Amino acid sequence: MKKIQLYLVSVPMGNYDDITLRAINILKNANFIICEEYKEAKKLLHHLQIEGKELVSLNEHNEYKTAEDVIEKVLTSENVALISDCGTPVFNDPGFILVEAALKQDIELIPVPGANSLLPALIASGFKPDRFFYYGWFSPKTEIRQSEMKRLKNMNELIVIYETPYRLKAILTDIKSTFGGSAKIVVAYELTTENEHFFRGAVSDILNKVEKDGIKGNFVLLLDNRKR
Repeated sequence: MKKIQLYLVSVPMGNYDDITLRAINILKNANFIICEEYKEAKKLLHHLQIEGKELVSLNEHNEYKTAEDVIEKVLTSENVALISDCGTPVFNDPGFILVEAALKQDIELIPVPGANSLLPALIASGFKPDRFFYYGWFSPKTEIRQSEMKRLKNMNELIVIYETPYRLKAILTDIKSTFGGSAKIVVAYELTTENEHFFRGAVSDILNKVEKDGIKGNFVLLLDNRKR
């Protein structure tokens, strides 16, 4: 008896050309696709000329409530694909609750690698990427976030941080306050899009530019806290 398969499919972040041939074939042949938001999934599928595919939404607002229902639907299929709005699903995106539920039902998980923001930011940062500490997201609450940064200050590591577009200025301000204005950072901004840019230098200088130009957008931030 063929095992039920759930494909965790990486999709492009900004440039649709970054999708792999394997990902396209899996999406074409999936019984249905679990997506984050219908709008983004439909745009991608239309670009790939995959029409009429059934979509099921699983996002941060409904994941806990609907994951078990989605698994019941997966159990009646053979090949199902999970995608996020952009990049690699599950990693900093909804899907982990679904993955846990799938494993309990002995559903085979098959990762399909592709676009993500972490590795492109690392390799083009100019920082030596042989070892790093991935922190991810800070708390949106100012006091908690500042406490988190104070703990990170003791780490002798290259630190990788994710954040939402509208908190770039606040994050840079807190880094300047905690690590000092001369702390070396890179902001990998709007990766794979026409606006892609790497801001490299002291946090004070980059903060000044962000404030002056009103820069706001998706980014990955790298903080080199390694002792020289």
